[in-house]
Amino acid sequence: MARELGKPGADSGISGFCRDCRQDVPETASRCPACGSPRLLRHKNLFVLSIAHVDCDAFYATIEKRDDPSLADKPVIVGGRQRGVVLTCCYVARTFGIRSAMPIFEARRLCPHASYVKPDMDKYAAVARQVRALMNDLTPLVEPVSIDEAFMDLSGTERLHGVPPAKTLAAFADRVERELGITVSIGLSGNKFLAKIASDLDKPRGFAVLAPEDAAAFLATRPITQIFGIGKAAQARFNKDGISTVGDLQRIGEKDLMRRYGGEGQRLYHLAHGRDQRPVRADREAKSISAETTFDTDLSAFRPLELRLWRLTEKVSARLKNNELAGATVTLKLKTADFRIRTRAQTLERPTQLAGRIFAAGRELL
Repeated sequence: MARELGKPGADSGISGFCRDCRQDVPETASRCPACGSPRLLRHKNLFVLSIAHVDCDAFYATIEKRDDPSLADKPVIVGGRQRGVVLTCCYVARTFGIRSAMPIFEARRLCPHASYVKPDMDKYAAVARQVRALMNDLTPLVEPVSIDEAFMDLSGTERLHGVPPAKTLAAFADRVERELGITVSIGLSGNKFLAKIASDLDKPRGFAVLAPEDAAAFLATRPITQIFGIGKAAQARFNKDGISTVGDLQRIGEKDLMRRYGGEGQRLYHLAHGRDQRPVRADREAKSISAETTFDTDLSAFRPLELRLWRLTEKVSARLKNNELAGATVTLKLKTADFRIRTRAQTLERPTQLAGRIFAAGRELL
């Protein structure tokens, strides 16, 4: 992980620069000699690492604050007005214990004075496209992960941009803030797994570096849920086997993990030591296209639900056509008043993007 220049325990000879003006700085400096900024970045491998994860900070909420200055210092929660769940919330709201996916009624109990904003997905998608365009100006190897995050591979771009990837990324973050009015946090490493972890270390407006050679020691004390793909169910299973931290995985040999968990054991062994061979793929395809709605009052009669289903089907069909995609499996999700989720799915004979065919399958599921 990167540390700022001039902090106690600074290592001698570690490369660093100012995140605001991108000037190289002396190893003993606490502020940039050129612009006076305290935002200094330092790491021994800072100028050689090139795999980044970029994550927009509290994306929906930040856009709403940008567009309504009166919300600037207020806790902002994006989600349903009365029902549904929190899609995202600003960092002010998080100090009250608000988190994504929390039921709105619980958020209102914790923070009744917050500003609750109905989501505008078309607006958020437009900003996401602007961010993606700025990424594509830097490298063709941009792999979207979701609407507000992506991996970037800047290997070989130093000759094009005239500066190492770290400085290119710092300039990118500054440009996003100046031109789009939102902020991003960046994680820089030698692979995707570590870059993703690093981007969460210094939010918001963060920039952290986690080198592969430092990964094993850094990860050792972290819970196993730090490894992607390990959710609550898998965590409980591993806990029964005496594995609760990444360090526990590190202490078990690769063959033993494979004997216990098969191919998954081998994946866990390498990730626990900070190894990830997955390349950044610019041609990553969307796995699903969806649309959903939350009702203001409980709705259980078939005919009104059927009408809502048709409207959602039209949205899905339009999105498939806009993205020149087709889908073969129709999945219907229903959330009850007590927040239990029921899902049903049906696979079609052939992929489609037609609303009529999608609706026919969805109606049968309903």
